[in-house]
Amino acid sequence: MTLRWLLAALHLLALGIGLGAVFARGQALRHIAQEKAVQRVLLADTFWGLAALIWISTGLLRAFGGFEKGSDYYLGNTLFWVKMALLVVIVGLEITPMVRLMRWRQDLRAGRDVDTSAAPRLAQISYVQVVVTVLMVLAATAMARGIDL
Repeated sequence: MTLRWLLAALHLLALGIGLGAVFARGQALRHIAQEKAVQRVLLADTFWGLAALIWISTGLLRAFGGFEKGSDYYLGNTLFWVKMALLVVIVGLEITPMVRLMRWRQDLRAGRDVDTSAAPRLAQISYVQVVVTVLMVLAATAMARGIDL
């Protein structure tokens, strides 16, 4: 019982951290011309990545680790598949920012100037990810209330 509660709490905390982080990343990318903006982008991106790791790992444990309702419940629920499709959208959208921000980190370590020309596009992607994450929450809360499409 305690482990189930802790997994659920971590799952929800990761959602809050991730949602705030991806929004903060978008904001920092929008204001990239400001001093220290690149560092704010990378810090927010780090929190977004950590939240995703916790969110996905606790979600997998809850759905398939025997801690919650069981995999049959999840696999048989249409809203679970909606959540998974939305997760695929988030991950797919993340490829471009992930690659670009890895380059930024490499450039900073090497002492090179960072090419921030893609920042407006990366900000847009971050904001789309905020919306998709909120849609995931709507699907999750409906599923938790026993709603199935």
